[in-house]
Amino acid sequence: MAEEFAEKTEAPTPKRRQKAAEDGQVLRSRELTAAAVVLAGVLWLALSGPALIGALKAVMRESLQFGRADVEDFQPLRPILSVGLTLAPSMVMLFAISIGVSVLSQAGLGGVSFQSKLIGFKGSRINPGSGLKRIFGMHGWIELGKGLMKVALLGSIGVWMLWSMRQQSLGLVAGDVEGSVTALGWRLILLLLVMSGGLLLIAGVDVPIQFIRLLNKLKMSKQEIRDEHKEAEGSPEAKGAQRRRMHEIFKQSARKSVQTAHVVLTNPTHFAVALRYERGQDQVPVVVAKGRGAKALAIRELAQELEKPVLEYPALARAVYYTSREGQEVRDDLYVAIATVLAFVFGVNLRAGGGQPNVIVPDSALFDENGVRIAKA
Repeated sequence: MAEEFAEKTEAPTPKRRQKAAEDGQVLRSRELTAAAVVLAGVLWLALSGPALIGALKAVMRESLQFGRADVEDFQPLRPILSVGLTLAPSMVMLFAISIGVSVLSQAGLGGVSFQSKLIGFKGSRINPGSGLKRIFGMHGWIELGKGLMKVALLGSIGVWMLWSMRQQSLGLVAGDVEGSVTALGWRLILLLLVMSGGLLLIAGVDVPIQFIRLLNKLKMSKQEIRDEHKEAEGSPEAKGAQRRRMHEIFKQSARKSVQTAHVVLTNPTHFAVALRYERGQDQVPVVVAKGRGAKALAIRELAQELEKPVLEYPALARAVYYTSREGQEVRDDLYVAIATVLAFVFGVNLRAGGGQPNVIVPDSALFDENGVRIAKA
């Protein structure tokens, strides 16, 4: 409940934007679409005006012709069909242009996607309370302002254009019919062109408003961002469970190798190296398993379960870790140090009553925890 009323002040994340786009919440401007459709229609009328006027002439001519054949064989659907076939190409082209421009304007603004979930029934659409909220809310006031702006601007443009063309329009009465109709058509196209320019001005105001509204709608609270990051990275419990699973998987895969080891060298916590030296089989000690971090912990646990000696030799453990691979013999400059450790493990020094021996790691095999060679001063 607290998250529901949390203040949403943070910019939406890419994931939030993608989810909104999938739900159909993209930048839209009906004013821009309307302006683009009207402008395209007017331009098409201007380009195809002569052909359209010719088609209208043919329609009028056929409609006014009424001969004896029409009386004897009267078919009322024939003139209607003739008119339809004559005007159909122009109407289909105008319709196709309108659809195409509408889609392109939306594609250039916020992308086009079909959302089947938006077609489904929603009770909020017929809920009187939701309707009143839309009407008297901020969205309703913005739409009212745009509507008044449209009426005022387009009305002013229309009145100004008609008033400025009044003398020329009155002069058309004295001219021939065809010339007057052509001139009147061009004046109408000019009027529509100027008014579509007014629609573009309104769209120029509407697009930033819609962008700000969409951005505010997509804003997130700090808690939502934290929840999203947690979901993306996984909850601490899930990550802990995953680490435990990986730990067990590694232990199972390394068990057979560690079982053959004679000693495990540790850092003590960051590195672990399991060594094997089987008399009669191995000429020199062999690395059977190695790891750092969680893998090192798994190797130490396996060694304890299998009752293998675990000795802390930080420098030697790092030296073997960074110079040998699993299944590979140790490097020759480490023979003496490892032989000293193995002799202790096999009980030579233990029987003599000595403690864990000190070993000397050669300068060429000294590494820090990041695998960087340590230079002796």
